[in-house]
Parts: sequence; C-alpha cells; structure tokens
Amino acid sequence: MNKIIYYTLILLFVATGTSFSNVSLPSVFADHMVLQQNAEVKLWGWGNPMEEITVTTSWDSVEVKTKADRHANWQVLLKTPLAGGPYSITIKGYNQVTLNDVLIGEVWLCSGQSNMEWTPSAGITNGEEAIKNANFPEIRFFNVVKNSADSPQLDLKGEWQVCTPNTMQYSSAVAYFFGKKLHENLDVPIGLVNSSWGGTPAETWIPQNVINADQTLKKASQKLKAETWCPSEPGRTYNAMIAPLVGFKLAGIIWYQGETNTANPDTYQHTFTALIRSWRDNWTQQLPFYYAQIAPYEYGSPESGVKVREAQRRTLVVPNTGMVMTSDICTTDDIHPRNKLDVGLRFANIALKNHYHTVQGIVEGPLLDSVSFKGKKAYVYFKHAEGLYLKNKDHLFEVAGVDKVFYAAKGTLKKSMFIVTSDRVSEPKYVRYAWGNTSISNIFNKANLPASSFTTETSE
Repeated sequence: MNKIIYYTLILLFVATGTSFSNVSLPSVFADHMVLQQNAEVKLWGWGNPMEEITVTTSWDSVEVKTKADRHANWQVLLKTPLAGGPYSITIKGYNQVTLNDVLIGEVWLCSGQSNMEWTPSAGITNGEEAIKNANFPEIRFFNVVKNSADSPQLDLKGEWQVCTPNTMQYSSAVAYFFGKKLHENLDVPIGLVNSSWGGTPAETWIPQNVINADQTLKKASQKLKAETWCPSEPGRTYNAMIAPLVGFKLAGIIWYQGETNTANPDTYQHTFTALIRSWRDNWTQQLPFYYAQIAPYEYGSPESGVKVREAQRRTLVVPNTGMVMTSDICTTDDIHPRNKLDVGLRFANIALKNHYHTVQGIVEGPLLDSVSFKGKKAYVYFKHAEGLYLKNKDHLFEVAGVDKVFYAAKGTLKKSMFIVTSDRVSEPKYVRYAWGNTSISNIFNKANLPASSFTTETSE
C-alpha cells in the first residue's frame, strides 16, 4: 500500500509540474537579442490562466508583475536604459526562463523580396572580404524562417545570432551593411530583424483585412498569379512573418521590394502606401520607413519597371519616408544587382540624417520638385539639387503637348534647373525623364547620387 501511495504522489507531482511549467515566450525574445534603447518595450508570452508572472531585468532589478489572462496570454512593459549590455531578463511563473546576453541598442526591421533577402554567400561584390571582416559582437541578426499562413500567427521561427563571418554570410547583405554603418556611427548595439522572401508581391505583405476593405487592393490582388517559389495570396507572408513581430519595439523599417509588382505597376503606389500605413497602424508607431527604388532592368512589358520606380518616387509624399537610389550601381541585365554595400550605406545615411540627426548634407538623389512651362520651354526644378551635374551628354528628357505624345528633348542645365525643349513640340504641357525600363539616370548631385526617373503626365 505504501508503494502505491508513493508512486501515486510521484505521478501527481510530475503531472502538476508539467501543467504548471507553462511560462513561454515567442522566439523573438531569446538569448543574444537586442531591445530598443531608452524606450518602453513590450515583452509578452504565454502561461497558465491566472498564473502570476514576475519579470526582472539586470539593468534595474525592478520586479514587474502581471498575470496570464483566461486565454493564457500575458504581457509587461519594461523601461530600457540607454544602449549597453550584456544584460539578463528573468521571467518567473510556475517555472523560470532566463534570457542571457541581451543588448540594448537600435532595432530595425528589414523586409522585402529577393534583393533584401540576398546574402553574401549568394554572391555580392567583394563578398569574400566583407565576410572575412564581419566580426561585430554588438550586431545581432534575427532571420525569420520563411513561412506563410492564412490567418495571423502568434509566433514564428527564427533565432538571434551574434554577427560573425559564419552568421553574416547567411544573413541579408543589405541589412548587414546598413547595420554596420549605424553601429560605427552611433556606437551602439544594432539588432537586425530580417523578414524577407524572394519573388513576393507587396500584397502578400499587407494584412488581408486591409486588402478586403479596399476595392483597388482587392482587384490588384486578384490579378496576382500563383508562383512556384513563393506565396502570392494576400496577407500570407504578413500573417506568418510580420504579424508575430507586431509590438516588438523598433527604431524603424527598411524595405527593398517592387520587382514582382512590375506585372501590375499601375496600382503599386496605392498598394505600397497601404502597406506602409498598415504596418504603422499595427505597431501604433509612425515608424521611419526607408525603401530602395528598384533598379533599371528589362522587366518584360514596356514601361512596367519605370512605372514601379515612378510609384515609389510618388510614395515619398507619405511622411517620414526616404528612398535609396540604385540606378548607378546596377547592370540592366541582372535583376539582382551585386553591389549591396552601397545600397546598405545609402539606407544608413538616410537613417543617420533623418532619424538620428548625426550626419548633414545630401543623402538622397535629385528628385523632381516642380515644372513650369513658358512658350516652347519647360523649366524643371529638383530637390536635393546642390552641385547638380550631368555625367554624360545623353538626352533623357522628353516633352509632350496636350496630346501626350512624347518626343525626345534637350535639357540644358542652369544651376539647379533644366530648361527642356524639343523642336517637335511647340507648346509642351508634360515632361518626363529617363522614362524606360532600362534607362539609367545621368543627372547627379554633389553627393554623387543619381536622379530618379519621373513623369508629370499623371500628376494632375
């Protein structure tokens, strides 16, 4: 009888321990992670209903208490100090979880399709040298494993990794060069959360409820063709690869995508704007959102690539955005330009000027500011136009009258303005520049950054 009682008690103890050892965290909260500095960050997870959870951090030793709700969810808000570490975080309920080697610094989400996903090991300019020198223990990668879902998920697969040659070569090259520049300039730890998937259209990165509530987005998503290498259904990658991250405190977002949307370029500005706003709404932050303009390439249908570039240029009307130019660091026969260093540096320079205010000067290429017409002449003015110059004598301007039939035109540079004329158009009403899938800009500013292609045809 005593043996029966003894084994019964053991079984009860094991069962009780198993049922109560239930405190757990999403994968993004783990050893080696980076949390946003000098902020109120949310930490969340799961436990038994009404289980008391105590969170203690080594940077202040303050105990923060909460209880799991009836759905087994809990969350706390933690105040982070200025950049530093390593620290530890202890989460204690019926069981205990300790997170070690936690750094406090700047955290950026890096997303998009293949040009963001592209790793040094896949082949980049001067890749071997970059890999060899990638020893930065205060840069950390969190690479989200590719997945898709038809509803928003609570967790995803991924792990935090310290930047070494081995981990860097399998992480986003653009994100690495961006983070390295920030780390060197700001002298703080950098966390890079990379959630990208080659070939994906923007629509699959937008919450499906946003698409369902917008007829333009719904029609655009219905035109997407199924692909063999990635999802194309609305919301699928958002549900699996972004939704579980919502609430994780960020400094901002960098984005490199658009090539796939050349299949239906006319609605890309509307789609891309909806993506930016939906992410900001869900994070309840007006996060900086910086993106790369797709490079000149023969995308298939005439004007499809340049139309996406134009949509990206026009998306700059959304506040707190910035655009990286790529036309001068690409070859028109490769949809994956191998110069990822300059893309990353240009992202970093925009962030350092616009968000961190640590650099001055021009960090963006010339952008159309305004156009006026007088007689046979169009007067074209640019933003970011200090030191404007022509790299070659190619005439990439075109003008059109009210009939919107465009003819090649000559552009004469006068300080920061071009006077554009064509013998074939006596009274111009529209002007465009570098308007072609493979057209490469020849207008540069003092920072040696190229101008964006543009058209005024649809600006009315």
